[in-house]
Amino acid sequence: MRALTVEMALQLASATLQHARHLGLRPLAAAVLDAAGHPLAVLRDEQASFLRPSIATGKAKGCLGLGFGGRELARRAHAMPGFFDAINSLTGGEVIPVAGGVLLRTAEGEVLGAIGVSGDTSDNDEQCALLAIDELGLYGDTGDPQA
Repeated sequence: MRALTVEMALQLASATLQHARHLGLRPLAAAVLDAAGHPLAVLRDEQASFLRPSIATGKAKGCLGLGFGGRELARRAHAMPGFFDAINSLTGGEVIPVAGGVLLRTAEGEVLGAIGVSGDTSDNDEQCALLAIDELGLYGDTGDPQA
């Protein structure tokens, strides 16, 4: 089993913020959690609002807690709002089921953790995460089928 290290987590979070700057996006925050849901790295662009790290963490926690990427979580939240209300009641509102939460997987499909990104549109948040994930040689599971 390949473990997600704090060094990898810092690289992922930092690269995510760098991609946002390079693409001219709004300031982001990125949270990288290990497979058990513990934070390894949470970075906030100095111009991002104080809520962004919490939102990013909620996106990642939702992915890990339910085992799906953010896009699938969003579809399920839309289809089953009562269930997701219950989940958020159970977790104290810590699950944010939208794009921008990405499971981190090995080539074999093993879950190493998750990254959550917040600050721009959910699509742009996700794009920055995927660019950073690719740089580290990991696989991002957004909840959409692989093309």
